[in-house]
Amino acid sequence: MNRLAGMTSPYLLQHADNPVDWWPWSPEAFEEARRRDVPILLSVGYASCHWCHVMARESFEDQETADYLNERFVAVKVDREERPDVDSVYMDAVQAATGQGGWPMTVFMTADGEPFYFGTYFPPQPREGLPSFRQLLAGVHTAWSERRGEVTEVAARIGRELAGRELEYSAPRAPGEAELAMALGGVRGDFDAERGGFGGAPKFPPSMVLEFLLRHHARTGAPEALEMVERTAQAMALGGLYDQLGGGFSRYTVDNAWAVPHFEKMLYDNALLARVYAHWWRATASPLARRIALETAEFMVRELRTAQGGFASGLDADSDDERGRHREGAFYVWTPDQVRAVLGEEDGARAARLYGVTPAGNFEEGASVLRLLPGTDHDPALRAALLAARAERARPGRDEKVVAAWCGLAIAALAETGACFDRPDLVDAARDAALLLERVHTRRDGDGVRLARTSRDGTAGPSVGVLEDYADVAEGYLALYAVTGETRWLTGAGALLETVLAHFATPDGALYDTADDAERLIRRPQDPSDGATPAGWTAAAGALLSYAAYTGSERHREAARRALGIVTALGERAPRFIGWGLAVAEAALDGPREVAVVGPPGDPATQELHRTALRSTAPGAVVSMGAPDTPDAPLLSDRALRDGLPTAYVCRNFVCALPTTDPVELAHQLRTGRTEDTTG
Repeated sequence: MNRLAGMTSPYLLQHADNPVDWWPWSPEAFEEARRRDVPILLSVGYASCHWCHVMARESFEDQETADYLNERFVAVKVDREERPDVDSVYMDAVQAATGQGGWPMTVFMTADGEPFYFGTYFPPQPREGLPSFRQLLAGVHTAWSERRGEVTEVAARIGRELAGRELEYSAPRAPGEAELAMALGGVRGDFDAERGGFGGAPKFPPSMVLEFLLRHHARTGAPEALEMVERTAQAMALGGLYDQLGGGFSRYTVDNAWAVPHFEKMLYDNALLARVYAHWWRATASPLARRIALETAEFMVRELRTAQGGFASGLDADSDDERGRHREGAFYVWTPDQVRAVLGEEDGARAARLYGVTPAGNFEEGASVLRLLPGTDHDPALRAALLAARAERARPGRDEKVVAAWCGLAIAALAETGACFDRPDLVDAARDAALLLERVHTRRDGDGVRLARTSRDGTAGPSVGVLEDYADVAEGYLALYAVTGETRWLTGAGALLETVLAHFATPDGALYDTADDAERLIRRPQDPSDGATPAGWTAAAGALLSYAAYTGSERHREAARRALGIVTALGERAPRFIGWGLAVAEAALDGPREVAVVGPPGDPATQELHRTALRSTAPGAVVSMGAPDTPDAPLLSDRALRDGLPTAYVCRNFVCALPTTDPVELAHQLRTGRTEDTTG
């Protein structure tokens, strides 16, 4: 019997009609394997994963394969986005055994959760050195039946090795000037000066590294940091990674020139990149940065917003083409004939030149991924006509699951983008998402505040929040507080961070990805390096640092400082993989600066000071706006109006500049950090 029909995960629901007798990850599944004395097949993927869909069509929907599998194994299906802890533990094993990882992830294990054979995608027939999936099943079954002792010995050894992978952490000091300069040098060494970005193919958007570079440039003025940002941001925005018609970024490009993407669009990429482009605009006033930041934010609201106010996880890469075939990129690519059919001969030829659509194409079957050629810009009429025609195509599927962490990233991005560009509708969307997280994902009991990892259609899923959920939601709440002055978000962030300190942190400052009372796996996951999103460890450090600046809490400041020791340990060796930690370290080295804007919130003078503060490039600056002595807003305590006018106060490292009523002077204080004339 397939047991996935009642799940909230869209990925699990995609497999609910398979003839495979899938179980969700549960104690009952392991007990069933123990009762039947058979191994477990663990299959891990996610809803917008192209090769997950391929393997499902080829193997899991095949009745003969399913019958063989059901008779000899207990099959467990996991959504990696719902259970990142399970994914992390077993992906470590896959990578250690095969030298690579990815999804779908295929793991065979004992009823004790100890893995003994690993892989990713397996085809229906032998191909390119891979056995077929049926051959694999037969081989594992034979080994289990005829060489059980050998199998269980291997599984136990691997289980011990995984359990023993504890990170040695002695809380070294947080990075200083020298460490951040060395990290910059390491990033520079991997920089692709010709094409932008870092490393070779496949090329992923380096959102966290770009944030570090922007903050480093703001703090030091180093021109090379900004040059790497601008070259990379321009290349991504003009290339195939970016949807030139509808806005929004794909997951990565398969080449090193940002030309041909893997077409799935994920919420987290777009949230992180909208924020990067808004921050690039703050630094340079680049029109391209403004356009991309706004279009990306608008894409998130238009395409990913759910009926309950949250944000769906992403859009699939695949959809039906005009011939009814389910193909990757079908919604996005164009041939010259398709362009001419929409625009006519003359305008069609002009659009083909503008967007690089050629008879040979750069994708499958002569199709082209649209990109803007250097030195060109959109023709609004042509773009609108192509976008309208594309809207008639079969659309990619949407993963309706709301992930707390990614929603937190979207809240921060939309709040800041709305503030930068005077778009209150974007701030409203951020607030609605925060209200959903409060209403659906948050549970309060005698043990404090706990988060559900996911929800769907306004119903919380079964998986508990992990560290990145608490950290990124706190980050989103703090950004929303900075923009709106609504103290409920500062209070909400504080409650989440109390849970982080109580259940995820260790006395030496290290952080685990799961709570101390979460389900026990063969190893408690702990990864300080960034993946597609900021590491939970360094995201928590950033939220703790900001909250300390808002409240004056030395306990939170010390927790942030101790957590940042991991950046000292890894920043020189692998700066590209701890970019968010480096960005947080830049904020810590700069203060971060604390800005209190006191005055009636509706007063235009208050609003202008507030807008000036929010548009500052000071790394990680915190901004509090409201009437003097607003309850639950410590930065506004004992801050008086000057000559009866709305007034701004800038402080850093326990030293404050003279209060000012002049937005120009405020901008100067934030740009230079001038605090020589102090009030104490």
